Amino acid sequence: MESLQRLSFVSFIALLAYFAFLASAELHVREFVVSWLHGIRQLRNPWADGPEYITQCPIRPGQSYTYRFTIEDQEGTLWWHAHSRWLRATVYGALIIYPRLGSPYPFSMPKRDIPILLGEWWDRNPMDVLRQAQFTGAAANVSDAYTINGQPGDLYRCSRAETVRFPIFPGETVQLRVINAGLNQELFFSVANHQLTVVETDSAYTKPFTTSVIMIGPGQTTNVLLTANQRPGRYYMAARAYNSANAPFDNTTTTAILEYVNAPTRRGRGRGQIAPVFPVLPGFNDTATATAFTNRLRYWKRAPVPLQVDENLFFTVGLGLTNCSNPNSPRCQGPNGTRFAASINNQSFVLPRRNSIMQAYYQGMPGIFTTDFPPVPPVQFDYTGNVSRGLWQPVKGTKAYKLKYRANVQIVLQDTSIVTTENHPMHLHGYQFYVVGSGFGNFNPRTDPARFNLYDPPERNTVGTPPGGWVAIRFVADNPGAWFMHCHIDSHLGWGLAMVFLVENGRGQLQSVQAPPLDLPRC
Repeated sequence: MESLQRLSFVSFIALLAYFAFLASAELHVREFVVSWLHGIRQLRNPWADGPEYITQCPIRPGQSYTYRFTIEDQEGTLWWHAHSRWLRATVYGALIIYPRLGSPYPFSMPKRDIPILLGEWWDRNPMDVLRQAQFTGAAANVSDAYTINGQPGDLYRCSRAETVRFPIFPGETVQLRVINAGLNQELFFSVANHQLTVVETDSAYTKPFTTSVIMIGPGQTTNVLLTANQRPGRYYMAARAYNSANAPFDNTTTTAILEYVNAPTRRGRGRGQIAPVFPVLPGFNDTATATAFTNRLRYWKRAPVPLQVDENLFFTVGLGLTNCSNPNSPRCQGPNGTRFAASINNQSFVLPRRNSIMQAYYQGMPGIFTTDFPPVPPVQFDYTGNVSRGLWQPVKGTKAYKLKYRANVQIVLQDTSIVTTENHPMHLHGYQFYVVGSGFGNFNPRTDPARFNLYDPPERNTVGTPPGGWVAIRFVADNPGAWFMHCHIDSHLGWGLAMVFLVENGRGQLQSVQAPPLDLPRC
């Protein structure tokens, strides 16, 4: 159990998140909202998980709901955000869990922490951008800017005065807690002339390694140590897109400034601050750099990864197209008169509307979902090759897959070339998992498992599928309830790239879902 000091901190953060999403409800009085504590396991308590129509119905305008939760055996950088359509474009924040008092980090103690929240910005209301895409069936307009702690930085018009600045003392080591809160884009992040030592991903410690750049997908967090060991000056920290798909993207760069407190200034005419040094960032399509970074991640000690597998699942993940009876319709402006879709194992997920899946499951209410989600694709094909157009249209439905309590689960997530290959950041609610293997091309069940890392695989809650490749994860299904698995690119989530796991109760109260709170939002 956590110390009283640590529980008090968590309660404070929960209140901050609570007030933040209530403020959004007041600003957008026509929108229902829910909030999600991203990465908190919520043991036996799916009622505090947050995704709309999965574990609760949305909080109605003018109403409130208090998320009460206990954090067990977790520490590190997580975050919270709205989990209703595109509201999380502006409704998000950091959630930092410090170690127990007297429990040190497994690395040298930094002088201080600096949260770095990477986001996306539209010059229009993001909800209007979403509504337009939902009407036309085409891809949503890309963002107009990226942000660091809410500000675009020096490279955008009219934003230089508000560029975020981080003062630092020479010789000081700080911990940057980097969070990709963007809606739709993986990002490269770097700090000019400074090395970054990676020590944590998704609230799990890693074996430290040094790099000049990190790649971070939507939903992921990465902690890095930075030492101010360069000549006193001003240095840009910057983020730009890693775009693995054959699709439009926001090709701009956001910046903040790391500013030595003793940085020199110009003298004489043109006096003032010296221009910051700019980092070298990879090209937008540099999959080799992105892959090299993720391949270096290792759990900080021997990992308790399941060695035996009870549930061996194979999930194809990717995009698709829905044919229209009238391709010339204004509602069919996707490629060749279609509408964009996405799916797992050819099942395009549709949110229920009459009740949430968790409430229907707990109450025994029929007609909300079915439990026949396929464990493998309905048709085997060359997933990363030239796929027949007859396989491009998925089937819509609200399907879940049942898991026995404490089952050892392996999932191979296989990207497909339907529409385009792409890195899909797949997030599993209620769980941390171990990333035991990955590769390019089609997964080979006869030869690829021999290369799995079952000693120190990285622990995550969100993992990217290599574009045109696969990634394998393992976990123990020890948290009963309804748990959402989805792509954290919100355009893809809205198109249906999601499914639900129903983890059955074990024996007794401590292995069963607790009763729902009295103030759970009504449907």
